[in-house]
Order: sequence, then C-alpha cells, then structure tokens
Amino acid sequence: MSRIREHLQRFIQMIHYRSTGKLVNKLILLFASVIILVVVSLTYISYKMIEKESVNNDISSNKSNLRLVNKNLANYHADIVQYSLPGLRYDEILNAILNEPDDYGARLYMEDYLRSLFYARQDVEYAYIYLIHLNKYYYISRENPTININYDEGGIIPKMGWFSKTLESTDYDYFQSLLVPNDDLGYPIDTARSYMGYHRTLRTLIDREPKAVLSLYFSPKNRDTIIQDIPTTDRERILLVDANNVPYYASDEITFKQQWSSDFLALADQEGQDGLFEWIGGDDRYLVISDVEEITNWQLIKSIPYNQIYASAETSRNVSIGIGLIFLLVSLVLVSYTSNAITKPLMILSRKMNRVSLGNFHVEAAVKGRDEIALLSKQFNEMVTRTNDLINERYKMKLVEKSAILKALEAEINPHFLYNALQAISTKSLKSGEHEIAEMVDALALTLRYCISGRDIVKLGDEMKHIENYLIIQKARFGARLHVVYEWDDDISALEIPKLSIQTLVENSIKHGLEKVSSPVTVHIRARVEDEDVLISVIDNGPGILPEQLDSILNSLEEEWEDRTGDSIGLKNLHTRLKLIYGNEAGIQIMTDEGGTEMRIHIPRGGKKYV
Repeated sequence: MSRIREHLQRFIQMIHYRSTGKLVNKLILLFASVIILVVVSLTYISYKMIEKESVNNDISSNKSNLRLVNKNLANYHADIVQYSLPGLRYDEILNAILNEPDDYGARLYMEDYLRSLFYARQDVEYAYIYLIHLNKYYYISRENPTININYDEGGIIPKMGWFSKTLESTDYDYFQSLLVPNDDLGYPIDTARSYMGYHRTLRTLIDREPKAVLSLYFSPKNRDTIIQDIPTTDRERILLVDANNVPYYASDEITFKQQWSSDFLALADQEGQDGLFEWIGGDDRYLVISDVEEITNWQLIKSIPYNQIYASAETSRNVSIGIGLIFLLVSLVLVSYTSNAITKPLMILSRKMNRVSLGNFHVEAAVKGRDEIALLSKQFNEMVTRTNDLINERYKMKLVEKSAILKALEAEINPHFLYNALQAISTKSLKSGEHEIAEMVDALALTLRYCISGRDIVKLGDEMKHIENYLIIQKARFGARLHVVYEWDDDISALEIPKLSIQTLVENSIKHGLEKVSSPVTVHIRARVEDEDVLISVIDNGPGILPEQLDSILNSLEEEWEDRTGDSIGLKNLHTRLKLIYGNEAGIQIMTDEGGTEMRIHIPRGGKKYV
C-alpha cells in the first residue's frame, strides 16, 4: 500500500511539474481554468434559468387550461340543473304524481314527461321518478330500446344515502358520484354506463312537502368531450372532485384506487386553494396543479411527474453542455496557439541570454512588433552593447590606473609637507619669543589637519574644537572687533554632524556681519536640545542681511544641487547634506533683522545618536 502511495505521489508531482514547469503551460492552465469556469458557470446558470422558466410556463399553461375546462364542466353541470327543472309544467307534473293511483290520464302524463325528459339529451342513460307516498318508481333506460315506461316497487330507496341528502338539500338537488364502488344505488343501473347521478326533489308549492324524486344518470361522453381539452401524457393524471371532496372522474381509475387514497384527497382539499402542491405516489414524485371553480367549488386536479416537467430543461441542459464542450475545445486550441505565440519570443530571448552568460557578447535578439516583448528584446540588445563597451573601457582604465595611483600619492604628500612646514615655523617663533605668531601657526596647522582628515561625519565636540582654532586665526585678523561666546552642553558632544557645518555658519556671520561694519561684533555659538531635537545656532549682532539677498539665499537652498548658482554654495551644500543624512525635516534656518542675524541648524530627534 505504501509503495502504491509513493507511486501516486510521484505521478502527481510529475503532472504538476509538467503543467507548471514552463510559462506556456502556466498560461494554458490559467486560460483553460478561466474558460472552464466561465463555460461551467454559464451552462449551470442557463440550465437553472431554463429550468425555472420551463417549470413556470408549464405551471402557468396548465393552470389556465384547468381553469377553462373547469369552467366548462361547471357550465355542463349548470345545464343539467336547468334541464331537470319542470318549468311551466310544474303544476301539471305535480298533479299527475299526486293523482297517479286513481287517474289513468295522470299516469300517462307523468310517463310522457319522463319520456320527453329522457330523450331530450343524448347523455342520459337512465331516468327515474320515485313517488315517495307510494314507494314506487317509473323509469326508462337506453338498455331497453323500446320507448315504454317501466315501473317497480321502491323497496330500499328511502334508505339510500343519496335519497336523504337530496331531501335535506336547500337547493332540492344532489349530485351522486359512481366512480367509487358502493351499495348506495337503490336502482338497477349499470355503473359501467354511467359515471354520475343527479337527483332533484319535487315538492308541493303550498306546504313544500316532498312528493317525488327525479333521478337522472349520465354517460361520460359529454364529460369526456370537455375533459379531453386537457392535454395529457401517459403518466399525467386528471381528477375531478366536488365541493365535498368526492371524486367524480379519474383518468386512471386503477392508479386512483391504488395510490390516490383519502390522504391525497385531504391534501388536495387543504392545498387546493393555492392551486399547487406536491404528492409522492408509489415511486414517483408529482407536481399537483388544481383549479377550484368559483361558484360550485368543484376542483379539477392534474398531476404531472417532476421528471416530465424537467424533461425539456434537461434537454436544453444537454444541448448547452454539448455547445459548451465544443466551445471549450475550440478555446483550448486558440489558447494553446496564443500561449505559444506569446512565449516563443521569450524562449528565444532566454537562449540568447544564456549565450551571454557564457561570455558571448556578440548576440542580438530580433525585435518584432511594438509590444512589451519587443521592448524587452530591444533593451536586451542595448544592454549587451553597453556591457561590451564597458568591458572594453575596463581594459583602458587599467592602463591609466597606475598613473592615477601615483598622482594620488603626490596629492597626499603636498598637505603633509605644508603641515610639517607650519610646525617648523611655530617652533622657530617660540624660540624667537613670538608667542602670538606661534599660536596662529599652531591653529592653522590644526585647522589644516582637521580639513584633510578624510572624515565627512564628525562629533560635535571635535567640530567645536575646530571652530576655536579657526576663530583664533580670525581674531588675529580682526583683533578686538571680534568677540566670541560659546554655549553648548557637554551631554551632546557625541552628536554626529557633517564636518565643517558650524564653520560654514561662522564664515557667513563674519562675511555678512563683521566685514561690513567697523564696530565690534559678537558671535554667539550655541548648541542645545529642545524637545529631543538638536538646534545649533550662530548668532551675530551685525547689520543683518538685506531682504533681497535673504530671499536669494533662501531660494538657493531649495534649488536642486545640480542647478546651484550664486554665492551661497557653502550654505546650499550644508543644507543638502543635512537633508540627505537626517531627512527632510533637517536643514538650515535663517532669521535676520537690523539687530543681527541668526543661522540655525535643525537636526530632528537628536540626529543619529548623542549621549
């Protein structure tokens, strides 16, 4: 079992690798999945829509048909009721019934009435008139081809259920069903020839006492003529019941007697008002549609097997599936062709890239069209050409590399030579007693060493020491006119800042403050922490900067570094370096008026680190 599982896993892995290992297979798998999803979804949705529409149309058409046929049946029953009424002959007939024992003419009149009533309709199989006070009846039937009227003793007729119901009826009549076999007949009739009996009570006009009962039994031919307007198949069933749920017609009496029990009739009576319910008879499931006639409340019922209702929808589904499969096959062919057309240039480009990786820089990919693949091929060609040119230039660069190294060594010797010369001058000045000159020379030497140290980021403490040396030289230049005040916290001496950043601000104070006046100027150098941000300020009490010049300086700070112009290159350089190191929130701020100028370096959140 484990070996079979291993083989199955290997087979699945192989299929997965084959289907997703190449781009063309991935594209085919993707497009095929989308197409299959669309085809299956559309087929399912169309099948459900057709199924619903088919069922609704079937139900609607059957309801309309049942309503029309049921109305015709109601008219047929109304004709029977109207046909049974004596009309203008009522008094004569009633007198003939009352005088029948003693008046032979009355008897003949009654027989003539029964005969005319019998032959007035072709669907009457039996006609009876029962004389209640004599317990005697006269009758005529189509079984006897003569036109004679027969009579017989009433016997058990008063005990029949239909007899009592006829007498109790407020309409003086009663319809009797012969569909279900029963002993409630009384008359010698053949139920195979008749499906329904109709009974009417004849009463006296004064005291309304019942004197006779007219009974008519009808053949099913007129009924069948009406019901045949209902289209049916071999498996559909028709049932007609009256307002008391008594069946009068069943298209399949055997099925009715075996499966359509009283439970079905009770369900039809309960659900019939809605005109739609379900029934399971035997092994079949039926949709039952019914129509209740508004006046008589007779119900016409039709049962349709569900598989027959869905037959047309299933046919449409099969057609849709067939069309979907054809569409799917055509789509897969187109997808395969399109995917190969897309991936073939990429495969060619991949092979050429492989040749480049092996060191062949003389390959060129064909550029066809203007799509992304053509653009990629064009850029590949440019890359190969550029790479080849760079390789050629590299050999040229190696030729001049030695001379560049030598020149760099020479450039490095010159500053050291100058620094050593300054040290010699300082020593000689001390020997000669020129201590001021020695101090200036030492400050210049330290300034020179600081500038050529090679570091771009320094600590705040080192920058402040450099400023002290730088200002020693400036004091020697300006004498007592230059006053310097230092104010900074030792806690932030480890803060890392760009080298010569404070010197740039001090130079601008000397340039715009001290050089333009003859009076003394105080330069205040301050560094402190405010809300975790570090502010380094250089403040002078000089004449300030003119507004036009200040605007020019501020505008130059916002220019791109490549577009820099003017005399504020040092400030622009420092402003750009601060933003590159600490972000856009860092930078230089300049505030000036007639009382002096303040230049401030703002480093948000304390820079990279400080102690």
